[in-house]
Amino acid sequence: MAKILETERLILRELNVKDAALLFALNQDTEVIKYTGDVQFTSLEETEAFLKKYDDYQRNGFGRWAVVLKSSHEFIGWCGLKRDTAGLVDIGYRFFKEQWGKGYATESAAGCLICGFETLHLPEIIGRAHRDNLASIRVFEKLQMQYWKDDTCNGIPDAIYYKIARDQFDASFSINKSLFT
Repeated sequence: MAKILETERLILRELNVKDAALLFALNQDTEVIKYTGDVQFTSLEETEAFLKKYDDYQRNGFGRWAVVLKSSHEFIGWCGLKRDTAGLVDIGYRFFKEQWGKGYATESAAGCLICGFETLHLPEIIGRAHRDNLASIRVFEKLQMQYWKDDTCNGIPDAIYYKIARDQFDASFSINKSLFT
């Protein structure tokens, strides 16, 4: 399990088959996936098969990463970067409900932006959220991402797109980068 980055409270590492039961449980909560356009995994076996086939790390050099608490190594969700079929790289995250409101999405996503711009040298990163997903929109705003456009996403007609370019990142980003390794 390769550790990707570490923040003040979190470790982001590659997802692996050992995460299947937790990923399955996360995906079963209809509130967690309410605005994503994703469907629930039908079984633990389907989740394991998904993780075995997940090749974003090899294909792109990045992907969605497991988020674990530094203090307990508890898996609390995932966050990471993903290249879509149009070549855009987006930031995404999903956490168990009991972890909502603790700043983990912002903290982990900030680490991913730092990794994306400073390590991977990506030119820009986008964020997509259903317009009613105010918590995700607020995370984008905290990350200094700017509204880009309205569009569809994963079949969701009411998606809002945000973006930030690498050249905007250093000038505008306000989270203390010294927390990230």
